[in-house]
Amino acid sequence: MVEKNKENPDSVSRRSFLRNAGLTVGGLVVGGSIGSLFPRDKNETTKVTETKSEDLNQALMYFTKEQFLVIEAATERIFPEDDQGPGAKSLGVAYFIDHQLAGYWGFNGREYMQAPFYPGEKVQGYQGRLKRREIFDIAIREIQNHSNTVYKKNFTELKDEEQDAILKDFEEDKVNVTTISPSGFFQMLRSATLEGAYSDPLYGGNLNMDGWKMKNYPGSQMAYTDIIDKDFKKIAPQSLKSHMNH
Repeated sequence: MVEKNKENPDSVSRRSFLRNAGLTVGGLVVGGSIGSLFPRDKNETTKVTETKSEDLNQALMYFTKEQFLVIEAATERIFPEDDQGPGAKSLGVAYFIDHQLAGYWGFNGREYMQAPFYPGEKVQGYQGRLKRREIFDIAIREIQNHSNTVYKKNFTELKDEEQDAILKDFEEDKVNVTTISPSGFFQMLRSATLEGAYSDPLYGGNLNMDGWKMKNYPGSQMAYTDIIDKDFKKIAPQSLKSHMNH
């Protein structure tokens, strides 16, 4: 039996709830909204069991497991592993996108989204009524539909070159979808993939700062006063997460 809060006998202590639910890390609420931290279906889990990591950023906040695996596979084809370094999967890019969709970016919280809606010029960017999370939901479903139509398999079951062909069909608007722009989604996915590969690890991608290491990028250094007047020196990158621990 859960002990009641003496000051409010009808509810569990808010502090205890947040602590027990694991919603706070270092005094910060994780994710864009508390509601997005819970599974979208009671039979689903918020963590993909195949990924073994103690990093709290490696947990789902918006995607279902199936959606996550489709986006993980798609981003790996956009940013594949090669002899230069890890790909999107190893960098945790799909987690970055998942976390972005769970927050302001996902529901266009900082953009004007009221009618009337008119086709915009290319320089104006997106002018539609659908939120980004809705676009991703539709697009992932259509990726699966197109994959099954062409290859009789789900997208995650395809060979690399077959996945490339499916994504190229989206990029070139060869998919018959009326609710979203296939090429518009592809460009959004590509941009989000690159952002996830090179963003601060605090946001879920760029795992172990490996994206930065490929570019010799120093990350979020507190200052350069001790080396600014010296010869060029390669320094280890730092994440915003490391500053939060001090």
